[in-house]
This record gives sequence, C-alpha cells and structure tokens, in this order.
Amino acid sequence: MKPDDLNFRHLLYFWAVAKEGSITRAAERLGLSVQAISTQLGQLERQLGQALLAPRGRSLTLTEAGRTALAHADQIFQLGDRLRDALAEPAAGRIRLAVGITDAVPKLIAFRVLEGVLRSHPQLRLECSEGEFDHLLGELAVNRLDLVLADRSAPQRANLRLQSTLLGNLAMGFYGAPQLHAAYASGFPGGLQGVPLLLPVRGDPLRAAIDAWLEANDIAPQVIGEFSDSALLKTFGRAGLGIFAAPLALQEDIRVQYGALSIGELPGVSESWYAIATQRRLQHPAVVTVLEAGGRFIGDAAEPGTS
Repeated sequence: MKPDDLNFRHLLYFWAVAKEGSITRAAERLGLSVQAISTQLGQLERQLGQALLAPRGRSLTLTEAGRTALAHADQIFQLGDRLRDALAEPAAGRIRLAVGITDAVPKLIAFRVLEGVLRSHPQLRLECSEGEFDHLLGELAVNRLDLVLADRSAPQRANLRLQSTLLGNLAMGFYGAPQLHAAYASGFPGGLQGVPLLLPVRGDPLRAAIDAWLEANDIAPQVIGEFSDSALLKTFGRAGLGIFAAPLALQEDIRVQYGALSIGELPGVSESWYAIATQRRLQHPAVVTVLEAGGRFIGDAAEPGTS
C-alpha cells in the first residue's frame, strides 16, 4: 500500500470504534449509520492487510495490530488538532478553550467558572460540550479538550497523566417550588416523611451523601425521579414535582432560574467540583486561570487544592 492510499476518514472511524468499544456507539457519536462505518472499517483492514478489531461478547476488542494502529491514530489526530489550533487561533487573534462538562455539574456552577474565565480573558473563544465522565476524560487524554469540569477527581492512572484540582466544596440544602416550600420549610427537617424527592442517580457522590442524611434523620421520602443530568433534575423541580438538593451559596440564582426557594440546610452534605487537565494543558493561560481562581468564581471560600 502506498502512503497516499491511506484514507484518514476510515482511520477516524476505526479510532471511534476503538474508543467506544462498538460500531453502534461509534455510529451514534459520529452521526453515521452502522452500515457505513462497518463497510469502511472493513476497507481499512483490507488496505492494511490485518484485522484491527475482534469480537468479544457484544463488544469489540483490539487485536495486536489494532493496538498499534490506535496508538498511531491518537498521534495523528493530536497533530491535526495542533495544526488547526496553530493556524486558526493566531489568525483570529483568539485563544481557543475547549471544555467538557459532565452532566452532574450544575449549569450554574459551570457558568460561574466559565464566565469568570471569559471576563479574565476577553480574547478567549470558548467551546463547551457535555458528556459522561469517562468519555470526556478520553477526549481530554487525546487533546480534543483542554479542560473537564466534573463532580469527582480523575482516577489515578499513570497512562492518563491527568491532574485534578478541587475548585470548591459547597454546603447543600433542599429547595422546592413555592407550594412545596410552604408545605415543608416550617419546622425543617420535621415533617419530611414521604416528601416527594428528586435525586441524582446512584453512583453520583451527592446521592450517597443525601441517602446517608435521610437515613440518619430517619426520613423515608417518596422518590419521584432519579437523574444523571442536574439541569433536567432542577427543571422537574421548577415544575413543582419534588424538592431537590442544590448549593446553599446559589440560593438567589436558583430562585431566579428555577423559581425554587430554600427549604432547609443539609448538615454534613456537600458537593465538590473539580477541574481536570492534562500536564500538557497546564500551560494554557485560561486553564491556569480556572485552576487558580475557579473557587472564587463559584463563591467558595475554601482554598482550591490538587488531588
């Protein structure tokens, strides 16, 4: 095969399948049909003369040749990103900051952090995307993102080389629409037995803390819904379908945006937010601003720290 025979579009499809673990998920990510990806993946394997993926149960796993191809594909796409940045940013006179935000991070928190960065760097061009924690860490690892905002720190894996910086830890309280506030704020936390409650999904750090508080106070709520997306949870709260937990420091924002009022504080329950970056991105001026001043942007008095 001659060098100019390599179809980089086919290589991108292979890269997506390898990252997602299945052709179906890769097709959803790329907005293509399963048939299109399967066909062009087969063409790439025929061009290279080796199988890159092998079935394992309902997913696909990399062959030895596939692992080699993936390592080179990562480098190729990283270089492509660097080329785009090098050519586009100086010409536009703007600095690009690509930020991934996990679904669990409240939009108000993300807004406060990123608004502060934009005000500190007027020349910034901000690109935001949402997704699951592991997916965003993968995008960060291959330099498609400069920064991830999450409700947990990154796992300590030598091959990822990610740094997690604690932006803040805020005390939490229950909020509800006016009719729920009128019913449950008086004498809080008494009278919460059977309260309609909107909760984060199990596995979310905040969910574990809320469950522990409810158990300690011998409260058995009526769980109306469980959500991975914090904004969707609060939208249900705005409709008066249940009370929900949110930072006490954001009472005014929550009143304005969701029409919800503070019902009471949850002693011992707090939520943390982290900024995660690769060692390479720690030189990005906007990333430095987030790591050094992110806690101040969200109104947290605690000093940020690194984990």
